[in-house]
Amino acid sequence: MKNYYEILGVAKDASKDEIKKAFHKLAHKYHPDKKGGDEAKFKEASEAYQILSDDGKRRQYDTTGSAQPGASGFDPGGWGFDFSNFQNGAGDQNGSFEFDLGDIFGSMFGGGRAKTKRGRDISVDIEISFAESIFGVERKLLIHKLNLCSVCSGSGAEPGSKMKTCGTCKGQGKVQATQRSIFGTFTSVQPCKDCQGRGQTPETACKACKGQGALSGNEEVKVSVPAGIDNGEMLRLSSRGEASPGGVAGDLYIKVHISKHPLWRREDYNLVSDLKLKLTEALLGADKKIISLDGDITLKVPAGSNQGDILRVRGKGVPMRGGKRGDILIRLQVAMPASLSRQEKKIIEDLRDTGL
Repeated sequence: MKNYYEILGVAKDASKDEIKKAFHKLAHKYHPDKKGGDEAKFKEASEAYQILSDDGKRRQYDTTGSAQPGASGFDPGGWGFDFSNFQNGAGDQNGSFEFDLGDIFGSMFGGGRAKTKRGRDISVDIEISFAESIFGVERKLLIHKLNLCSVCSGSGAEPGSKMKTCGTCKGQGKVQATQRSIFGTFTSVQPCKDCQGRGQTPETACKACKGQGALSGNEEVKVSVPAGIDNGEMLRLSSRGEASPGGVAGDLYIKVHISKHPLWRREDYNLVSDLKLKLTEALLGADKKIISLDGDITLKVPAGSNQGDILRVRGKGVPMRGGKRGDILIRLQVAMPASLSRQEKKIIEDLRDTGL
């Protein structure tokens, strides 16, 4: 029995956000289109995420160890197909059994038979500035990928050409493949390759795409990076991956990298920086100008401040849900003088004599 929590590398009480982040990390690492990717592990992580991100499925999985309705351990019927005829020895007089393997394995891996062909997913990386990660930004990416042919709009037919019934699948859009095994004869249903699952082929193929319905080329994609995004997070643009004539396009995954800021760093929803003070400023207090991401602000340092004290400016940190923002936290660093002049030393000695 699979342990979905171990697959994603999260605790059993992990939040939805933690589960989502863990899946995005694994999806980026194991995506089959990436160098060194692992299709089996990618599918395994996807299966785990599908169960644990759904409250109902997760609750049942935690209770019974299975995400299938009515399950308590392994239940063949729980996968959505019926083995009763097979178990009872039913079949035709030759002992043949016909199963639609598309239905069987489609149910096992999430959502029944795939009726349409799906294009490939694409993964890209982008780098944004620290300020852009706080306030959000729009980026335009030039992606080289398989796009629907602009001449025939993906039909594969020359403009003005009529469509005719596919001679291979007889207009069904799918073909059957029969395979014999020790358990009997199994019939699998697959999309027709000649018509790409559409049931029709053009009388005259499109000259631009040679009847394929798609061409490789560049496409400009606009990406809206949300305010408050964290380093390493993954954005998903549905149906912006590679096209699939007669089917659905894949998805575009964008991993966001954030460059470091010379003054500010992020801690949860707060922006943190260090402020160096002279000894006299710490003792007597001072007004210090801070260059924040929102512009210059004046920070009032109270008299008698100590090394490591933290001053807070509310509502100027990282955006949160509901329109609120975290805070700015300033850690004070009191700089002790490396050497003293004769006059400075005399003043300090006089202060010592007063008991200060």
